[in-house]
Amino acid sequence: MRNTGIEYPAVRTIRVKELGEPPALESTQVLLETVHSGITNGTERHALLGEHFWQNTFPSCHGYQHVARIAAAGDAVKDFSVGDMVFCGQYVGHRGWHVVDVASAAASSYGSHLVIKLPEDVPLKECALLGVAGVAMRGVRRCRVAPAQNVWVAGQGLIGQFTAQSARAVGAHVTVTDVNEDRLERALRCGAHRAIDMREAGAWEELKAGGPYDCIFDCCGVNSLLLDIHQHTLLGYRGVIGLLAVRVETTFNWGTFHTREASMEVSCHFSLEELKILLHFIREGIIEVAPLITHNVPIDEAIGVYELLRDRPGDLLGVVFDW
Repeated sequence: MRNTGIEYPAVRTIRVKELGEPPALESTQVLLETVHSGITNGTERHALLGEHFWQNTFPSCHGYQHVARIAAAGDAVKDFSVGDMVFCGQYVGHRGWHVVDVASAAASSYGSHLVIKLPEDVPLKECALLGVAGVAMRGVRRCRVAPAQNVWVAGQGLIGQFTAQSARAVGAHVTVTDVNEDRLERALRCGAHRAIDMREAGAWEELKAGGPYDCIFDCCGVNSLLLDIHQHTLLGYRGVIGLLAVRVETTFNWGTFHTREASMEVSCHFSLEELKILLHFIREGIIEVAPLITHNVPIDEAIGVYELLRDRPGDLLGVVFDW
């Protein structure tokens, strides 16, 4: 079991941190030995750069996607056994071990322990991205996406990729947009019905021709997006705009929502319920993770990967560390 973790000691700086030995377990706690962990690209980069909510928060640790083996369990733990392979969604950063209290298991609350057993027929490294996928699935559910709806997902980073797949999984027709050709191609391979490169002339006209949209997901964080939606009349009657990308403030036109009786949702978390749904869709081959993994590297190479995330984020999509 490795006694190290990844820490940001100062803005734009990454180092390896010593954890020390795990403490003695309380009766409802488990000790998790990390096997894989996955980068949460947007959140971890914002924190590394000291952006948005992460100004003056150093030193700090970030990340909430861990695949682990239960190395020990307290005497009151009933749902898990030593040797079980699990996903853990606690926001504690990348580290070699975790101690988690598994007493709170409310399925729909993201305040539960967020530990779930993994089926043997799902590759473990793919499960290291279940946290970002969980945020996407919760957003789709909160925005009430339904079969035959017309959905636009703006931005095809990791959260946008999983949002597009989650919307398609529940029966929506999905259009995706980005300015990165590789990401658009991956989205099409994973089932998006239509992809538009927003660098191309006529992109807004093409996007509008496919509208209006029952649900529009902001997975890019572009400041002008809500005003662009209004200008091009892209939101349908009683439509929903789902804000999944991190924002501190946003500006929108009141008329976007008034006559359409539309609404806006902010969703940035997930629960055990979303994790169970995701594992079902992954086992059925409806949601795919492997095509989104661009980097699968030993944890000893993590600092180089974070430097890439800091300096050239477009070169990364799904990143999985092997511990």
